[in-house]
Amino acid sequence: MLTRERGRVGVISYAPSSPEHGYRVRFADGPEETFARADLTIFKHVQGAVPGGEDPAGLYRYVIYRCVVGSTAYGLNQEGSDTDRRGFYLPPAELEWSLAGVPEQLESEAEEVYWEIEKFIRLALKANPNVLECLYSPLVEVCTPLAQELIDLRQIFLSQHVHRTYNAYVLSQFKKLEQDLRNHGKMRWKHVMHLIRLLLSGVRVLRDGLVPLRVDEYRERLLAIRWGEVPWEEVERWRLSLHAELDAALGSTRLPADPDYERANAFLIRARRMAAAPEYGR
Repeated sequence: MLTRERGRVGVISYAPSSPEHGYRVRFADGPEETFARADLTIFKHVQGAVPGGEDPAGLYRYVIYRCVVGSTAYGLNQEGSDTDRRGFYLPPAELEWSLAGVPEQLESEAEEVYWEIEKFIRLALKANPNVLECLYSPLVEVCTPLAQELIDLRQIFLSQHVHRTYNAYVLSQFKKLEQDLRNHGKMRWKHVMHLIRLLLSGVRVLRDGLVPLRVDEYRERLLAIRWGEVPWEEVERWRLSLHAELDAALGSTRLPADPDYERANAFLIRARRMAAAPEYGR
């Protein structure tokens, strides 16, 4: 649920997997509308009146892993590009156990997003591309010894789920893009570029067993899409060919059918025990 300037209340009908994309909100008195995350107030995050709650800004000191992703990490940045930072945080157990609890993710207007560690692990197990890219980013700014343990375990999250997750996300997003083109005659070319990049990445994950971020080989072609210089029909042909490559890569991949849930769970329990230590966060 959320509120707008005039006190209107709506329900989020679509939440993007990446924070730079819009949230769809359904109001009782009209059609759905799209908003940036910064424009929304999420009721469950308004915890100031709940005993044990903490200002979300104060939780940033518990960020134990921070890296740079997005265009800078992909090699697609240009003058004026934002620097996107992602990672995860481990709050003290007393905050996690409190009536208020802690948010699943922290977001700032400075293009920063940090997931609570359990949420981060759950997303990684589902092959969420934004989270997997965090684990493989070469541009690491903060990494505590505990966070390094998870980075060292990052292979346990790679599985054949990549095929389903990447395919499904791109297919759903292209359907929305085509609807926007038909209804409004406009195309979000930057989003199109990143969807093609995601398919390229998915093929490499299944073939090579790692998550690539740099796309130097395709930089000029991708940037041409970004600036709307490639006809939609040509983009569609490339997309369909990449879906076919993704299918073929699944047939020959050495990745396991499922991620290693047991090792992921064991790490999470270790992290929770650390967060429960009296000296943690002091």
